[in-house]
Amino acid sequence: MELSLLDATLREGEQRSGRSYSVDQKVAAARKLDDLGLDMIQVGFPVAEDGTKEVCERLDTDAKIAGIARAIESDIDAAADAGVDVIQFSIPSSDLQREHLIGVSREELKEMAVSTLNYARDTGQEVHFGTMDGFRTDPEYLNELMEAIDTPYFGISDTVGARKPGEVVDFLEQLDGDLSRISVHFHRDLGVGTANVLAAAECGVGKADVTVGGIGERVGNVSFEEVVVSGSLGSSPIDFSIEVDNLVSECKEILDILGEDIPPNKPILGELAYEHESGMHTSAMLDDPDTFQAFEPARFGGERRLLFGPSSGKGSSQRLLEQAGIEDPSSAQVSNLLDRLHGFDEHVSLERALELAREEANSNR
Repeated sequence: MELSLLDATLREGEQRSGRSYSVDQKVAAARKLDDLGLDMIQVGFPVAEDGTKEVCERLDTDAKIAGIARAIESDIDAAADAGVDVIQFSIPSSDLQREHLIGVSREELKEMAVSTLNYARDTGQEVHFGTMDGFRTDPEYLNELMEAIDTPYFGISDTVGARKPGEVVDFLEQLDGDLSRISVHFHRDLGVGTANVLAAAECGVGKADVTVGGIGERVGNVSFEEVVVSGSLGSSPIDFSIEVDNLVSECKEILDILGEDIPPNKPILGELAYEHESGMHTSAMLDDPDTFQAFEPARFGGERRLLFGPSSGKGSSQRLLEQAGIEDPSSAQVSNLLDRLHGFDEHVSLERALELAREEANSNR
């Protein structure tokens, strides 16, 4: 199973109220994204004069650089002038958004889409089409649009983050044609964005939009790192063609470049993601880390942290002593080390705990 990824961090991140990135920030972040092996990087909305043209002039990437546009000629002109590799234009397709945002009939919208596509093709750039609020659009109408719009990818957006995984599957199964042509874009208003992407991938869609750290409008978009890690695990892993060895550190660096904070409990990237201090947990993980973790953090460039101190128990103390070279620690040795661990106000690292264990071992020789 394969899934191409488009990173929308630079565009979606700026779509939040009060947020903007400099050209230097965008260029530095895009280069990092390119190093990770992404297929496409969406750098902005050129007609908004957000620096997209200067970013394109300074970038030389393996990834295609994309800019978004509305179905308006001036938007297409701005994207072409900016020098993006791919022009992605979209139209609100659900009856609700179509009527309230642009006030046209279904047939008029289809004609508008075809006309804009033809105009955009004359620029010489690659053109992709997307539907705003696509997952709340009548599937039969989407089938009409897919037949009329011949683009490498046909985008369907869950613009308001309203869909759940089972609904995504049911919806995609109602579409005609090759689903590998479909590109999906989810928001995580219900907290199920990553699950929606994985469900869509199981159905056979060809591309998904993601953002580093899940940053994006309202509560955010689908987290790039969550999709890659979760999709890489299990009995049917997805091939993303992403360099995963330093995924964690690279994503953190990208967010640092953009001045974005990482919540400590953020999956994959947060400082608490691979940290364990419970006595029962650390005791078991000294024997076999798989007992209390879903995957080996080092596989994706993460680092496991076992902590010892006031919450440590006899099991942890005994295993620390065993790792320090004592085959069968006495109850006195276990108690002595435990007293020393309990004497700390804060938890200490595995390295420090092992140092104390070795001191206890040497004191009894």
